[in-house]
Amino acid sequence: MMRVLFIYPNLNAQIGFNYGVAAISGLLKSQGIETFLLNVNGEMGYPLDLDRIKKDTAAIRPDLIGFSVVTNQYKYALEIAAALRGSCDAPMVFGGIHPTMDPRGCLAEGVVDSVCVGEGEEAVLELIRKGDPKGVRNMGYRDARGVVIEPLRPYIDITRLPPKDYEIFDFQRMIDAKDGWVGLLASRGCPFRCTYCLNHKIIKLYKESGSLPKDYMRRHTVEQVIGEIEYLLSHYRRIKMFIFDDDLFTFDKAWLREFSRAYRAATRIGFVCNAHVRMFDEETASYLAEAGCKIVKFGVESGSERIRRDVLCRYMTNKDIESAFRAAHKFGLHTSAFVMIGLPGETKEDVLATVKLLADIKPGRFRWTLFFPYVGTRAFDISKEAGAIDFDKIAGLDNFTDETCMDLGAEVNLYVRKVKDFFCAFVNGYAGLPEYARIVSEVEACDEAGWQEARPRVARAIEEADGRMRGAGRTAYAVRFNRFMGVRSDWEDDHISA
Repeated sequence: MMRVLFIYPNLNAQIGFNYGVAAISGLLKSQGIETFLLNVNGEMGYPLDLDRIKKDTAAIRPDLIGFSVVTNQYKYALEIAAALRGSCDAPMVFGGIHPTMDPRGCLAEGVVDSVCVGEGEEAVLELIRKGDPKGVRNMGYRDARGVVIEPLRPYIDITRLPPKDYEIFDFQRMIDAKDGWVGLLASRGCPFRCTYCLNHKIIKLYKESGSLPKDYMRRHTVEQVIGEIEYLLSHYRRIKMFIFDDDLFTFDKAWLREFSRAYRAATRIGFVCNAHVRMFDEETASYLAEAGCKIVKFGVESGSERIRRDVLCRYMTNKDIESAFRAAHKFGLHTSAFVMIGLPGETKEDVLATVKLLADIKPGRFRWTLFFPYVGTRAFDISKEAGAIDFDKIAGLDNFTDETCMDLGAEVNLYVRKVKDFFCAFVNGYAGLPEYARIVSEVEACDEAGWQEARPRVARAIEEADGRMRGAGRTAYAVRFNRFMGVRSDWEDDHISA
């Protein structure tokens, strides 16, 4: 029987369920192929230990090794593959976002035998059956001609796929490690073309391949989604919350209306989902509220309309954003806003516009990251053309929350660091809370040397202000659940950390 080993580097990152691996493994198992997984994540009890990885791989004796790779984990994937190259004869293939965005760069490393571009279910199955990537659509490889990237195959009908393989993961341990929340994916694709995301590159690849799909946005049926939920509830314990990781869960109102009624009939467990401010109104909010949605998340990204328009290609106004949050709040939905700072072309005024917008719309929570220019995206090109990428630094980063590889000039770099370190205090201060406004004023006045001296004192002052606010029962944002999330103090469901 054919044996396939998946390796998922997920280091120095939040524990992530890999939908790609689960879907491919589910299809392979349905065809009588054995599958195995090394989920390399310290919190899941499997740190980066090359000797252990080599030993476990030898025990499995795989006929094929597939890596699921995102850009921030790419260096770890290369390290593991290089270590296995000397001890294992099985062909190795990289798949996932990074190989899709930069297949030639991956193959140029000389470590893996092939790459999978785009969706991998049918491509991996065909690769296994043929034993050779030549002629297999979606595959890239090297031969006497050099690097060959085969044309892309039509998108798969996701409603015809077998169920995802949860058993390949230590899934109960994953549920417990994530305090009871479970990710789901009801659809694939996104109708928007944001420069920092992979969707615009995927469309470009299909255009170049002559097979631009008409069905980029694809949904599982409501019946399938409810069936998956019922399977999880019957096979696993201590599930407290479902999180739909779809790029745009609220895209189809008719589907959402049907889902709302079916979900409420199936379970009383709450859920979290993603929405877009230009496709969100009171009708949509009412369906989510009826179904028992706990948090609706919006990609705000920047408070600067110029940055959103000219850099990110997110064509929405601040009024659009305000309207969507107002509709969600009207129906009692807790809201979450995603924002980025350190964007190409960003000024201090643009960063401050993001702070002020959050102070105005008053989301239930907000989550911030430092902009990371992913290879293959238009945002990478914009950043490179502006000379704003520190290429010596970019290769060493394995997340986008602690440090940035962007260089926007000394003044902006310093302001980005200040806001990143004390985002909640900035929002509280610009929301008119005097305790924080005084602190923010001091922070903004510091030069580089002064900031290094003041930072520990500022941290203590913010902690004391947070304590006074809690003691007085007053509402303010404080860092909660992780170091890059601010949550309003009137939020009571401590187990919900999305």
